Amino acid sequence: MAELALEARGLRKAYGSGEAAVSVLKGLDLAVAAGEFAAVLGPSGCGKSTLLNVLGLMDVPDAGEVSFRGRPTSKMGEEERSWLRNEALGFIFQFDSLLPEFTILENVLMPARVAMAAGRSRESLAGARERALALLRGLGLERLRDRFPAQTSGGERQRAALCRALINRPAVLLADEPTGNLDRPNGERVFQDLKDLAREHGTAVVMVTHNEAACRWAGRTVRMSDGLISEGAPA
Repeated sequence: MAELALEARGLRKAYGSGEAAVSVLKGLDLAVAAGEFAAVLGPSGCGKSTLLNVLGLMDVPDAGEVSFRGRPTSKMGEEERSWLRNEALGFIFQFDSLLPEFTILENVLMPARVAMAAGRSRESLAGARERALALLRGLGLERLRDRFPAQTSGGERQRAALCRALINRPAVLLADEPTGNLDRPNGERVFQDLKDLAREHGTAVVMVTHNEAACRWAGRTVRMSDGLISEGAPA
């Protein structure tokens, strides 16, 4: 069995307090192995984005534990958690969130520059640039490297955002409705990229979606409802 890349046990999360408290995660469990493409399927408002925020260490659960490669993240210091967020975890969202004043290449390089500035990477800027160009080339975007986001299509921007998420070679990629803003052909190309990423590079991919058709690209689908997860592919 492949090594577990990311594991959540007994996650609970509520917003508000007292009678006004809204419980979003209710003791949720999820485990994803290295090289696995797992889809979390559920309707809007079921807590999918909250789950992804907790898994990505952008929010803290009220109870339960998130472990990265067997290590509980609650026992890590803030410096190590920051390293995880910037380098071991990659994020891609429904909207590309590229910075409009930077070129496509500069956007892709941004997480690598952050790691260098924080002293967490010994890689040279030239080395990171070559890796960024290789990622762009792999997704058919190298010709756009010097263009600004506004000069590219929605599908091209989303694939550039995927390159940005991969620049620090994350062990886990978290995707929140990654094709929700794309037409079908561009959406399917992004899904194929995610599938290839898991199969060829051993990256664990966790995608949350409300779209059952998207789940056919994943190797495993779990359903999320009322703050809990159950195994089972879409009917």
